[in-house]
Amino acid sequence: MRARAVFGALRLTAAVVCTVALVHRLFWGLSSRTIAGENFFAYLTVESNCALVVVLVIGAFLAFGRAADPRWFTIVLALVLTWTITAGLAFALIVWQAGLRGIRVDVPWSDQVLHFWLPACTAIAWVLTPGHRRVTWWIVPSSLAFPLLWGGVTMWRGPLVGWYPYYFLDPRQVSGIPEFLITSAVALAIFALVACVLVLISRMPQVTLRRAA
Repeated sequence: MRARAVFGALRLTAAVVCTVALVHRLFWGLSSRTIAGENFFAYLTVESNCALVVVLVIGAFLAFGRAADPRWFTIVLALVLTWTITAGLAFALIVWQAGLRGIRVDVPWSDQVLHFWLPACTAIAWVLTPGHRRVTWWIVPSSLAFPLLWGGVTMWRGPLVGWYPYYFLDPRQVSGIPEFLITSAVALAIFALVACVLVLISRMPQVTLRRAA
């Protein structure tokens, strides 16, 4: 239980760090006086990290009060981690491509925390937390539900506001429907791949709780 309490404190700390980073990113975006700042909550990264804050707070109290996480919590956390990790990978790809094209992309510390450091550290802690449970394979298709819903809303909203959170969703910045479909399919495949990796890691003998759910 003492080890669980330590990880409970780490979960609370991560939730606070995530909240601070979200607030900083919000005001940083608004200070840029662009439509991107006004549409802060339209980003998949922001939405998934807001979900991560809620899950981490719940997980902290579970760690303080229980010897093991319930299976539903492990599954929910794995889903949220799938979204945050994939968003980080997509962001890294966008920054890399922008650099190749000579386009400047400012990356504040809050973006680095939300896209890279927090997902990585949370995933490591998720694996090492005592009382960790294995994840079922059905989270792989389930992990696609949120990005598909988010994508549908984004494509409906984009023409109304004249703005898209990511360039590959904007019909004005892609060569046509084939490029849009291929890029979207690749993005969904990355979501599924990250979910598969998390399932496999959760089933490694050294991190699996050897007790019935």
